Amino acid sequence: MIKAQNIHKSFKDKVVLNGIDFIFEKGKTNLIIGKSGAGKTVLLKILIGLIIPDNGRVFYDDIDFYTLNFKEKRDLRKKVGMLFQGVALFDSMTIEENVRFPLDMFTEMTDKEKSIQVASCLERVDLYDVINKFPSELSGGMQKRVGIARAIVMNPEYLFCDEPNSGLDPKTSIIIDKLIKDITIERDITTIVNTHDMNSVMEIGENILLIEKGNIVWTGHKNEIISSDNKNINEFIFASPFLKKLKEKAFP
Repeated sequence: MIKAQNIHKSFKDKVVLNGIDFIFEKGKTNLIIGKSGAGKTVLLKILIGLIIPDNGRVFYDDIDFYTLNFKEKRDLRKKVGMLFQGVALFDSMTIEENVRFPLDMFTEMTDKEKSIQVASCLERVDLYDVINKFPSELSGGMQKRVGIARAIVMNPEYLFCDEPNSGLDPKTSIIIDKLIKDITIERDITTIVNTHDMNSVMEIGENILLIEKGNIVWTGHKNEIISSDNKNINEFIFASPFLKKLKEKAFP
């Protein structure tokens, strides 16, 4: 579980987050959604510790993140996996070396133990046969799966995904969504996904936070969206005339 408590953040005179209170639940896919400039990326970075809030607290279970010293934060970050929007694989490293990188940085495992762990994670994302290839030899979807393998190689308790379907076709996006959700359930971890992909919202949104102009304007489960009369979620999800007509037919 990760808890955001009264999070405020401004840049000069621009208020980006205005008192965010939300609990990101363990074992669920928690989604942060909103229009461009709504504040969702800033919130994600605050949760990770890349941006310091002007006011408020972030708890990892019962640990107040911003009271920790450097070493304590480093130790906590060993429990965090991150899937970046641009994947951020090292071009000069093989797939095995990319996935192994966090183990080399943060553990004292033997080479054999590392190899076993890397192989297990690549097998989980159905990519064991590309272990000796380089990122440039893989499709965008395959690179995302490598990114997921690297994100889970340390057996994290918390998983952050920043726009995981960015640049992917709809079919591949569904595969990535399912993989993220399945891993969340299997490992009983706290997964937070920052996304603007409506398919992701409707497929894996178990605990959704909609932000608009730095404020929470709607929270709920994907199953509550279709029947919701909340103006903000309706305008966000059913922005296109086609989707709006579908909703009107379902709930005249």
